[in-house]
Amino acid sequence: MEKPLERPLKKRGEKKPPDLEDYRAIDPGACEALYDTMLLYPRKIEISMKEAAKKGGFFTAGQLALYAGDVKKVKEYFGKYAKLSGRKLKILEIPERAVKLAQQYYKDYREYLKGI
Repeated sequence: MEKPLERPLKKRGEKKPPDLEDYRAIDPGACEALYDTMLLYPRKIEISMKEAAKKGGFFTAGQLALYAGDVKKVKEYFGKYAKLSGRKLKILEIPERAVKLAQQYYKDYREYLKGI
């Protein structure tokens, strides 16, 4: 069984939200991929992944797929965005690692929200 990731520098009773930079020690490459693609506060988005994709918002749909932990959709939506925009996205090189790290961030973020 794979050992769950632990947020470095996490202190007992810490009252601040997680910072993406704290996760660099876990996987620097995945962290770099997330800087350009990740929603740090996904609850502020008021559109579904499916609706974003339907409207041609492939970048937003990719971000929501990342939040949902759906590697297949991350590849699909960010791939469509990259093709249409001509941008090269690091997340497409290491989607599984990026999704895993993002999920740890979101887990820590949800725990933080429970405590405030």
